[in-house]
Amino acid sequence: MIRIGDVSDGRDNNFNLIRAIAAVAVLVSHAHPIALGPGAQEPLIALLGHTLGTLAVFTFFILSGFLIATSYARSRSNTGFILARILRIYPGLFISVLFVMAFLGPVASSLTVSQYFSDPSVWSFIPRNMLLIQPQYSLPGVFSTQPYTRVEGSIWTLFHEVVCYIGVFFVGGIGLLQRRYGITALLVIYVIFCTLKPALGISTFYLLDKFLVVSLPFVIGVLIFVWQDRIPLSIWIALALTAVTWALRDSILYDLCLLSTMAYWLFWLAYVPKGWIRRYNQLGDYSYGIYIYAFPMQGFAIWLFGPQSPLENMIYALPLTILPSVLSWHYIEKPCLGARRTITARLSTQG
Repeated sequence: MIRIGDVSDGRDNNFNLIRAIAAVAVLVSHAHPIALGPGAQEPLIALLGHTLGTLAVFTFFILSGFLIATSYARSRSNTGFILARILRIYPGLFISVLFVMAFLGPVASSLTVSQYFSDPSVWSFIPRNMLLIQPQYSLPGVFSTQPYTRVEGSIWTLFHEVVCYIGVFFVGGIGLLQRRYGITALLVIYVIFCTLKPALGISTFYLLDKFLVVSLPFVIGVLIFVWQDRIPLSIWIALALTAVTWALRDSILYDLCLLSTMAYWLFWLAYVPKGWIRRYNQLGDYSYGIYIYAFPMQGFAIWLFGPQSPLENMIYALPLTILPSVLSWHYIEKPCLGARRTITARLSTQG
């Protein structure tokens, strides 16, 4: 039976396609509050206890845990690893928030251009959103008469993603990532804490609560990396995990089972289906662009075309989102990632 470790080398997989679908799923989920207002019911929450957007975010963090741990293990230097992470997040994000602040904002604001640019909150938009810790979601007068007045939304997860990167760098730096049983013990303790925390009534502050929720799928991804040579890929195991998760849907173990089942299905889908589906990789990795452009473009679609149903918002906003996403990958993200080895070599030479 094929194991994950047998097929995880190289880039011949469906990760790009899975992440692109997840990014579009976030758009689909957000179409409800953006079109109808913050109280609108989002898809799947009644059935699975989580919105479609939340499940998509879990997907990103599961895959990220596996891929970032893999990246660290394969990196020739700490400098290369850090630079790869910076170049993956920040160039695309900077152009996105610059576009929203400098173009979309003044076009869609109810203020005049001079009034808009004289507002101090315009000039804090880029630095706050680049720092990630406390993102700025609104711009003066932008979407002020629409059901959802924020111009940004999805970028809140990027701070937690970066913290997870730092966690991998730390455990890798002390050699724990290479010690299978040591890292497993540490991560299992973390998983148990995250799972039991709600039942124990442990109270923490908002930012930490959010981090614990999204870091749990990331940790599951890291554990899959650690044990990839032992984890078989079988449709029957996937179906069995699905049945167990459904049976435990009213228990405290439900979220952990759901994440574990999601993770197994994701890796099965990433490595087992082959043939024409792999051709998507010839296009590129548009998922990050879709993720960071979707929310502002969904609000912009309502500004352009007027009141909409969630379905109409999806239809109008998707092409508006895809265009900058494609441009971002081919002209910003991919070139920056391609320059990593050159920059790393120069830094090593100077050092």
